[in-house]
Amino acid sequence: MRGIIHLLITVSLAVPAAAIAAPELESDDDKVIYVMGIAMGRNFPSLGLTERETEILYRGLSDQLAGRELAVEPNEYGQKVQALVETRLAVMASEERDASSDFVKQAAAVKGARTTESGLIYLEASEGTGEKPAVTDSVTVHYTGTLRDGSVFDSSHKRGEPASFALNRVIPCWTEALQRMKVGGKATIVCPSDIAYGDRGAPGGLIKPGAALKFEVELLSIDQ
Repeated sequence: MRGIIHLLITVSLAVPAAAIAAPELESDDDKVIYVMGIAMGRNFPSLGLTERETEILYRGLSDQLAGRELAVEPNEYGQKVQALVETRLAVMASEERDASSDFVKQAAAVKGARTTESGLIYLEASEGTGEKPAVTDSVTVHYTGTLRDGSVFDSSHKRGEPASFALNRVIPCWTEALQRMKVGGKATIVCPSDIAYGDRGAPGGLIKPGAALKFEVELLSIDQ
């Protein structure tokens, strides 16, 4: 969050979107600069900005980059950025938690599903025959992650290669669930927000603050 706040203060607050012509991407430099814009967007929290607020954001960016006189003094209002971000995120998280409630309840009611003390919902599809990883282990898995509406936000299958990571460096839901699995096993896990990305959501805006997540996971190996 500190990086986001620094970015917002540096950029200030940007000519309405309609007034900014969108040039074609004609060169590699054009494409690199375009990707810089994408990177800035991915590091900006999803705050539910209205169309008007988005145009104000564009205006601040444009004024800063063009060296125009700024309409607002950044030192005066920059310190208020964090409060606005946290307030907006809290509202969005509360709304998403409410919207996710039925999704989590339905997952917990599926035959064979187990709900742990943390709120993790674990449904084993196949047991596997290998060892179970410890929290200090690294593992390799195939997985597909979906939102409550069924849309896929991440998939190792789509990337064409499995993912490897240390169990103590992922969201708590994964740390707990993978320790229940044996190598070769498959499971469906549902992660309430508290043990997923919480009230911050995830960079890029694909995972909203307060979102519950569902994963189809296959444990391929334990990598020590």
